Amino acid sequence: MSRRTTRFTAGLAALPWIGPVLVLIAAIVVFPAGYMLWTSTRALSPYGQDQGPAGFANYRRLFAIPELGPILVHTVVWVVAVVGLTLLLSAALAQFLNKDFPGRTAVRMAVLVPWAASVVMTTTIFYYLLDPDVGIVNRFLVDIGLLDRGYGFTKQPTQAFIVAVVVGVFVSVPFTTYTMLAGLQSIPAEVQEAGRVDGANSWQRYRHITLPQLRPAIAVAAIINIINVFNSLPILQVLTGSIAGFSADTTTTLTFKLIRQNQQVDTAAAMSVLNFVLIVVIIAIYVKVIRPTEQVDA
Repeated sequence: MSRRTTRFTAGLAALPWIGPVLVLIAAIVVFPAGYMLWTSTRALSPYGQDQGPAGFANYRRLFAIPELGPILVHTVVWVVAVVGLTLLLSAALAQFLNKDFPGRTAVRMAVLVPWAASVVMTTTIFYYLLDPDVGIVNRFLVDIGLLDRGYGFTKQPTQAFIVAVVVGVFVSVPFTTYTMLAGLQSIPAEVQEAGRVDGANSWQRYRHITLPQLRPAIAVAAIINIINVFNSLPILQVLTGSIAGFSADTTTTLTFKLIRQNQQVDTAAAMSVLNFVLIVVIIAIYVKVIRPTEQVDA
C-alpha cells in the first residue's frame, strides 16, 4: 500500500472524530467570511436590501475616502499601544500576584473587577470622570491649581484617543494577567531553584528560565487581545464618537459611521472585508516577528 493511500485511509478513519469540528469551523468561520466577501460586491440599500451586483464599486468608494490612510495608522497605533502596554503591565502584575503575601486572594479578586464590569459602563465612568464641567478629575486638578478651569480630555481627538488607550489597557489587564499567572504557576519550582543555586539573579532567572516557559501563555493572551482590541467599538464610540470628522477613528468605528451616519451599508461591507484582512495581517506579523512559541536564546 502506498504512503498516499495510507494517509488517505488514516484521514478517513479520523473523520468521525474531527468531522464535528470541521462543521463548526465551516459554520462560524468559513461561511460568514465567504458571505461577508460576497456582500461586499453587492449594491445594498441603506436598509441592507440587495439591489444586485456592484463589482468592485464598493471598494473604489472605500479607498476614495480621503481620511482612510490616517484611519489605518490610527488602527495600528491603537492595537499596538493597547496590546503592548497590556502585556507589559500584566507581566509585572502576574509576577506580583504569584508571590505569597497577606491578602493575596483579595487582591486577585480585585484585579478581576474591570473584566467583570461592562465595557460600556467602565468607559462611561471614565468619560464623566474627565468631563470638563462635572468631572471629578478636572475638579481635583483645578482645586490643586494645576488647571485654571476644566480641560476637555475627551473633546479633542488626540487627547480622547490617548484616554481610549488607557481605558483599553485598563479593561484588558485582568484577562491577560490571569493568563500569565496560570503560565507562571505551571512552571516547576525546582527549575527556579536550580537557577538560584547556579547563581542567577532575579532578572537572569526571569530572562532565561521564566520567560521561555511563559511564551505560550503570552502568545495566547496577545492574539486574543489583538482580536478584541482591533474590534473594540464601545470604548472608542463612547470616548470619541461625538468628535466631528474621522480624526480619532479606527477602521472599526469607521465601519460603524458608514452604517449609522452615512447609511452606506455596501461600503461598510467592503470595510469589513478590509478589517478582516488587516487583523489577519497583524496577527501574522506578530507570529512571524515575535515567534512566541520559540524558546528564548540562552
